[in-house]
Amino acid sequence: MLIGVLGASGDVGLASARALLSLGLHDLRLGGRDPHNGARCLARLQLQWPDARLQWTAVDFNDTPALARFARGCDVLLNCAGPSWRVADRAAQAALQADAHYVDAAGDIHLDPTLWRGRSAVLGAGLQPGLTGLLPRWLAAQGFTRVQGLTSYFGLRDQFTAVAADDFLQGAVDGSSEPLAAWHNGRCSRALRRRRDVLLPCFPGPVHVLPYLNREGERLARDLHLETGQWFNVMTDGHVLKALDQAHSLPRADAVQRLCTASQLDLSGQAPFVTLLLQLDGLRDGQACTRSLVVSGAGNAALTGAMAATAIVSVLEGEIRPGCHYAAHALPPVASLERLQRTSAIHALNLLDHPLEHLQHAEEGCL
Repeated sequence: MLIGVLGASGDVGLASARALLSLGLHDLRLGGRDPHNGARCLARLQLQWPDARLQWTAVDFNDTPALARFARGCDVLLNCAGPSWRVADRAAQAALQADAHYVDAAGDIHLDPTLWRGRSAVLGAGLQPGLTGLLPRWLAAQGFTRVQGLTSYFGLRDQFTAVAADDFLQGAVDGSSEPLAAWHNGRCSRALRRRRDVLLPCFPGPVHVLPYLNREGERLARDLHLETGQWFNVMTDGHVLKALDQAHSLPRADAVQRLCTASQLDLSGQAPFVTLLLQLDGLRDGQACTRSLVVSGAGNAALTGAMAATAIVSVLEGEIRPGCHYAAHALPPVASLERLQRTSAIHALNLLDHPLEHLQHAEEGCL
């Protein structure tokens, strides 16, 4: 099975290639704009997986004929190029023309589901969206007969690439993520407020919590029939937080550059982390039930790449029916978590039979 990885020399593309190889998928066509970066990536991968069948092709997602040639002959086309809002449906159209399945590590684009007869298109197959929507579905299946409320804290300290920064900022202007919103039997704007100097388990020191409700959370709330849902981005005090607060008043290119620089400054002398805390409240056989999940990971690129690779395995195994789907909704949670852990992108995953507040705070994380 030939898998094409578009944007393979970027952080997410390279992480996706590594995850695919670790899951035993060794026939990869890697593509990107810079042939010199491509040669270096190919050499690094080939050194670790000498028996893998790897090839590099120079391709730019803005070049429609080149993109079509890249996709031709692939069983699955994985898009890791970005910013995803600029790629739009170009890569998906190339997959359609090549009669290939399609997986997008980020995209929340509209694709006509009727066009994917006999093939699957899987969108949002990354860390967020993706894993942040899959894990609550897995947790909901752990002993609940009815789920009523969800609380999610998602935080990371990692380097912003220009692509990631651009996509992150785009979410604040295109309506895909609404600050301060929550779910109360429907979307409620300005339902919550930002808080600072909050002590949360598994996060290093006092943090800022920024409420939001994005499209993934809204889909999750509807699917689980939630009465209440609260999602928070967790940020340590530093340069990134200041850059985000200033971003709305700057041209996009300047805001992107500031975010990238700020993330590097915040990482100086600090360990990167990705932490997700989840709590579900509901009923089990008529009795009140609360279960929590604590997840730590290797980093944004590693987890996004592992999630994308996991989605590809599900497609090839026939676990996802033909049509267009979101990864968090379509992937089988149990099998997907097992595959994710095989990639080493998840450092720890702890299931708890009590609320998050019962966890004792630890300075550098409790996992």
